[in-house]
Amino acid sequence: MPQKTVLITGCSSGIGKALALAYHHKGYKVFASARKPEKLQDLSDTGIHCLKIDVNSDDDIKQALSYLQNSDLVPDILINNAGFGLMAPMLDITPEALQKQFETNLFAITRISNLIVPLMIKRKSGMIINIGSVSGILTTPFAGAYCASKAALHSLSEAYRMELAPFGIKVMIVQPGAIASAFGDNTSKQTENFIHQQSLYFPLVESIRRRARASQERPTPAQVFAQKLLLQSEQRNPSFVVRIGNGSFILPLLVRILPSRLLDKILSKPFQLSKLSN
Repeated sequence: MPQKTVLITGCSSGIGKALALAYHHKGYKVFASARKPEKLQDLSDTGIHCLKIDVNSDDDIKQALSYLQNSDLVPDILINNAGFGLMAPMLDITPEALQKQFETNLFAITRISNLIVPLMIKRKSGMIINIGSVSGILTTPFAGAYCASKAALHSLSEAYRMELAPFGIKVMIVQPGAIASAFGDNTSKQTENFIHQQSLYFPLVESIRRRARASQERPTPAQVFAQKLLLQSEQRNPSFVVRIGNGSFILPLLVRILPSRLLDKILSKPFQLSKLSN
């Protein structure tokens, strides 16, 4: 059988890097991309093809696509993994910051998908895997922007799935729980930009910081995540929705079985929101 090709965004660390290595070791021709290609050197050293793609840059995406086309390559699988987490109280988030959250976690995915999918359609086969989050199912305090972007991605992926089915293109939405990565560190750095003494939520600053680090509480190793997703993607009839990692099953279950009022109380307690009403 001809060697299959996979293009993965956001491969500088964590999930993206683990996926690149997993598919490479399975025999795929892997194109790993990142905004800062110097962070891909260790992947390049293994024989993985590395590309510079800032998913918010039309020029980067078009240049990468031209490279693939000139090499007569069309990805069999596109994994949209690049993204970041904006964790802060909604009252403290600027419109510009909210725009950037959606630009990266949602709009960029349509940008790259809409350029690559027509090539898949010509071949009448292909798969898009969008990395969402369990946070798109369960909204928590101090993560509204991030949760909203992932919830929107889940919905967008469902539309893609139905609309592309007639052309033989499969779409999978992955909703990870806690996965070991640099996500927590990167999110914590972002969060510090929104912490200021004038905020109504400044008394809860440690709770806000704790939410930024929550993805790294008892996380599933990224390598384990990557192997499980690889196996799922190779199924003849893969699942539409795949959940992997600590919390990926129990948290959506809570949303399904608990009344909203009770769930609000449960979620608010660890973040000490009741202190603000005292």
